[in-house]
Amino acid sequence: MYEWSNSVVEFFKLRTANDNLSEENTTLKNQVIKLQNKLSTLNPEAKDSIRFRIPPEMEYQFISAKVINCSTNKLQNYITLNKGSIDGIKPDMGVVSDEGVVGIVKTVSKRFSVVIPILNPKIEISSKFKRNNYSGGLLWSGEDYRYANLKDIARHVELSLGDTLITSGLTSTFPEGVPVGIIEDFKIKESDAYYKIKVKLAVNFRTLSHVKVIDYLNYNEQKGLEKKSEEQ
Repeated sequence: MYEWSNSVVEFFKLRTANDNLSEENTTLKNQVIKLQNKLSTLNPEAKDSIRFRIPPEMEYQFISAKVINCSTNKLQNYITLNKGSIDGIKPDMGVVSDEGVVGIVKTVSKRFSVVIPILNPKIEISSKFKRNNYSGGLLWSGEDYRYANLKDIARHVELSLGDTLITSGLTSTFPEGVPVGIIEDFKIKESDAYYKIKVKLAVNFRTLSHVKVIDYLNYNEQKGLEKKSEEQ
């Protein structure tokens, strides 16, 4: 009985420790992002007022969250997080893990949020090859939780098995360079204009426990300007 009781206590202590480590890791990542942005824009010849002008698309920070519900065996899968609006989470925010892209926040309540993961055909992730910058849309086929398909890659693009895919940075949801997956297989017929590409996802959704929600600080300004341009 004592051994069993001690095991239960140790289990909950370990879970708390993992949560604390995730929070600390997120804080460190936010600090690293700020330092990297300042270093990348440092110009010793510039005036002090513009020396640290950070590109607006790189102004973001992470909000750590824990996965409390996650499905992988449905056609339209969802993930529930233990953070909500009181923690700064809003719809359309990107969600990543230490492994790579997870999905996009769909709905938010005061204390919880629901994420549409890559394992849901309702979303398409703009991705590109790390080695040549050719981009396409990543879309899940609804079959295996480990794989998705990459669309719109023309036949003239050179591919190799194992090529790395990252986020393209062409949307405000994810910054450029977040791991998406690697090429598992690709095919093309003589009559085809585009490849059929199978991608092994970077994230293992069956073991996903902690994530980071991306708070893009200039989201409203960018979206407002784009909407205004469309209306004109």
